[in-house]
Amino acid sequence: MKIADCHMHSFFSSDSETPTEDMVKRAIELGLPAICLTDHYDMDYNTGEFQLDTPKYAEKIWELQEKYRGKIEIRFGVELGLQLHLKERMEKYVTMWPFDYIIGSMHVIDGKDPYYEDAFPDWTAEELYRAYFRATAENIRSFHHFQTLGHLDYVVRYGKEKSRAYSYRTFSDEIDAILKELIQHDIALEINTGGYKAGLGVPNPTPDVIRRYRELGGEKITFGADAHKPEHIAFHFADAAAIAREAGFRYYVRFCQRKPEYLPLD
Repeated sequence: MKIADCHMHSFFSSDSETPTEDMVKRAIELGLPAICLTDHYDMDYNTGEFQLDTPKYAEKIWELQEKYRGKIEIRFGVELGLQLHLKERMEKYVTMWPFDYIIGSMHVIDGKDPYYEDAFPDWTAEELYRAYFRATAENIRSFHHFQTLGHLDYVVRYGKEKSRAYSYRTFSDEIDAILKELIQHDIALEINTGGYKAGLGVPNPTPDVIRRYRELGGEKITFGADAHKPEHIAFHFADAAAIAREAGFRYYVRFCQRKPEYLPLD
């Protein structure tokens, strides 16, 4: 059984132009048992992007669920951008909609997105990475009504120095704090294969972080390719599954009505 891809975007996200149905059709071609659409909603993004028309988005997913019933399971999800001052708004939002799955992701630190190389001109890569990881742990402590943490080291994927200024060992205290918060609040760790697409040669987070999560007692992992185009659905999933098995995982989870379903990796 192939692994379900539970992180993908369509034209409901500001950074994708792909019709939602095209993502579904490609997943069926690949023989995936299930997918979860997780279009972006960053409530307070500094350039005004990544707002989500949730009523239209939900309507489209429910339409596709009916159209492709018996061919693939389509889950209703969202990728929610975490920021401390949004706690009350996020809590209200997640109770308003019957999501199967919510990814909590850090896209913004200090009001800016590290995706843009010039966002932090006065910070060294180490300062940025350390601040990002500390902010991630703080956000999870404040708001934890989501099922998985998306791309834990997103900042490394887009930082100026990328992995040249990064290793788990250098930031072990900050990363361990994140992993312990996930375990405490029963939140899964996402293995996001967008790192391969970005040329890092590894997923986000890196294999040593995935191993450390298991060592600390973490049991729940999810898989997502972070695809914004059909050709990236389930991207490098075989490599990611091998990393998970080497770390000691035998199962992964996908979610229905926010409840975990455990499926074998083999």
